[in-house]
Amino acid sequence: MTSKDQIAAKVQHYFEHQVATLKSSEYYLKLLAMPPLKRWATLTGLFLLSQVVVFGLLYLIFGKIVVIGFFASILAGLATGVGALPALFFTKISKNLFNSMLGAAAGVMLAATAFSLLVPGMTYGNVVWPGNGIYVVSLGMLVGALFLHYADRQLPHVHFDSISDIHLSSLKKVWLFIIAITIHNFPEGMSVGVSFGSGDMKNGIVLAVAIALQNLPEGLAVALPLVGLGYNKWRAVAIATITGLVEPVGGLLGITMVTLFEPILPIAMGFAAGAMLFVISEEIIPETHSDGRSRYATFALMIGFIIMMVLDNLLG
Repeated sequence: MTSKDQIAAKVQHYFEHQVATLKSSEYYLKLLAMPPLKRWATLTGLFLLSQVVVFGLLYLIFGKIVVIGFFASILAGLATGVGALPALFFTKISKNLFNSMLGAAAGVMLAATAFSLLVPGMTYGNVVWPGNGIYVVSLGMLVGALFLHYADRQLPHVHFDSISDIHLSSLKKVWLFIIAITIHNFPEGMSVGVSFGSGDMKNGIVLAVAIALQNLPEGLAVALPLVGLGYNKWRAVAIATITGLVEPVGGLLGITMVTLFEPILPIAMGFAAGAMLFVISEEIIPETHSDGRSRYATFALMIGFIIMMVLDNLLG
């Protein structure tokens, strides 16, 4: 067994062990014993209480902009779960449709990177370091790409181009792919946080929408192989949703970092842009052309780019 297989097996075992532990706990058994209406009311109440505590603390410590940015990164992450919902009804989709979805996601990310990260990053850079904004942002881009390159090498996973038939042949391979999605969601969440941290609400909203749209095909790419390998459909959707919930962690880190240390904002925006461009070039576009040229994916990329460009202009 290779090291990748071993780590994938450990991740799968850890997840299943945690689920088993939860199901055997005293509180979980008491919750199951409740009438359905009372059970859901209790869960809803606990969830809302936890959110009041978290958002209340963020507001008191950092202010309104951090709360809004964190909430936006949560919604963007949850879009992964929304994208996984078709797995409840289908076990397979056409290759052309999947390539088109990924192509559109790449176009959306490219436009968001250009108009919501690089352009404002250079503007802020020129304010902090007059005349040198482009160089500061460029440095951040290289650091962001190198960070993803290092993570890509150190953390075992499989790439998008390993799922060309949508159904992975091995459960271990599925979990390696889930690790890959999780790795790439962190800098995406960070980009949302950094954008809100700049104080420009428009850029933050545009980027959050872009990341949410990009997460839709990723959620489907996680859920479909799990369903195809016998996982419960709702459980597959839940796992896909969890992969997206690493984004609020990156979002909170990004927004608090640039809020507390404003001079690093141009570098942080360049870092997020570089990381996103790395994902687009390394993962998404190669997958859309894994079977050769795909005209569907090419036009979908252009349409995705135009949609985000228009949205950025309208909100501007």
